Amino acid sequence: MKKIIAATLAFSLVFAVKAQEIPERKHGSPGMHERHKRHHGMDMKQLNLTDGQKEQFKKEKENFRKELGELKKNENITVKEWKSRMESLRKSHKSTMDGILTTEQKGQIEKMKTEGKARQEGMMKKRGEHMKTRLGLTDEQSARLQKSRKETGDKIKAIRENKSLADEKKREDIKEIMKGQKETMKSILTKEQLEKMKEEIKHKPGMHHKKTEKKEPVL
Repeated sequence: MKKIIAATLAFSLVFAVKAQEIPERKHGSPGMHERHKRHHGMDMKQLNLTDGQKEQFKKEKENFRKELGELKKNENITVKEWKSRMESLRKSHKSTMDGILTTEQKGQIEKMKTEGKARQEGMMKKRGEHMKTRLGLTDEQSARLQKSRKETGDKIKAIRENKSLADEKKREDIKEIMKGQKETMKSILTKEQLEKMKEEIKHKPGMHHKKTEKKEPVL
């Protein structure tokens, strides 16, 4: 049953929670290169940057990477000091990047953010309706699942944005929240619905290989 719940959780939260690993000190932030290609989560290509702006962004990113590299090599400071310096570097980097953009480009970024949020909410709603039909959920079950996903996403987001928490503490707190989400789903869905979802996930493209490597599922 634990495996059923774990698979169910991953399936239901795919659009509600962005599965990002909290960065380790020694390895830096995963996906840093990809984030450098974007600004505030937006594709820089859509902003019609001038050649001068592109050059400024390039230099700033190189400086940022260099400063990060030097900070990672510094073993003579405490974790608290390291976190403080890292936060200062990020704020400075963001401020510099913002300063390169024009007022119109910043407005375009805000517009893309709003449109992106609307698209995501639309997909989540459509996915929820699709799940309701496939699993035969009642209106009450559907509403409870939606509420649970939103609460879980909000809690995880709050933890990740809490600068007073150490990375290890963030991981522990998020782990506990996910455990709570599993228990909530167990109380909402029937055994038959969990079994049906498990079968759908097992036959989902890209999941079969992982399943065949595991032992027989423990129900």
